[in-house]
Amino acid sequence: MSTPPFLTLPACARAARVATPRGEFAVLRAEPAGAVRGSALLVPGFTGSKEDFIGLLEPLAAAGYRVTAVDQRGQYETGGPDEAAAYEVAALGADVRALTGVLTAEDGPLHLLGHSFGGQVVREAVLAAAADGPLPWRSLTLVSTGPGAIDPTEAARTKLLLDALPVMTLEEIWQVMRQMDESSGEPRAALAPEVAEFLHRRWVANVPQALAVTGGHLVSAPDRVDELAAVVAGVLPVLVLSGVRDYAWPVPEQSRMAERLGARRVVVADAGHSPNAEQPAATAEALAAFWA
Repeated sequence: MSTPPFLTLPACARAARVATPRGEFAVLRAEPAGAVRGSALLVPGFTGSKEDFIGLLEPLAAAGYRVTAVDQRGQYETGGPDEAAAYEVAALGADVRALTGVLTAEDGPLHLLGHSFGGQVVREAVLAAAADGPLPWRSLTLVSTGPGAIDPTEAARTKLLLDALPVMTLEEIWQVMRQMDESSGEPRAALAPEVAEFLHRRWVANVPQALAVTGGHLVSAPDRVDELAAVVAGVLPVLVLSGVRDYAWPVPEQSRMAERLGARRVVVADAGHSPNAEQPAATAEALAAFWA
């Protein structure tokens, strides 16, 4: 999971809820102080939340972009039903389209961004929208995501979670994950107490059914890059952005995906799977340059 670098919202941002025909979604919204150059919708990944983008809000607003970061259905402060169908990637893509419709009416055409699993959700939204007519977005950015299923090593870890979900509570799983981290022997940066508490609170707020369905998708996701390339070609500018290392999808695999999409490619120095949280200034700079 991504670890936000801090939790205090900058002065340009506020927490809100966005009502759509598919329900309400918890968001963080950042507003430029001056002229608005564009607007963006940011979609987080597996076990993530809108706070994964908190470090991007101020620099993107300073660059003139109105930004909305969302909790997907089943995540943190959005919540959702205990029904598997609600968390299929097609359903989550439909949520993105519903959010797009509401935000576009308020803010104009959006730049669309998905991180990790969120990248596959926004891909699904674009593919579904293409079947209905012109695409409603100004650009598409895929951050630390890949063409299909996650790396086999990470898939094995995810399958452990999938096996645990039917027989353990999220609190029990959290305690096991913490024990595994402590026994791994890998050096880890100390977290501020409020960030550590937030990670715990966010984890237990997940809808277990959402974790089961989305985790199952990650270990078996099909490669739909060629389909996406066919609908964005000459229509929607695409950026593929990652850190220099990634445990979920190998960085070279992400670079090959960018080539298949005819996309711009950015690799953020000194960042791993979450450049949005690990190097927010450099990531925001790359996004603003692409959106411009």
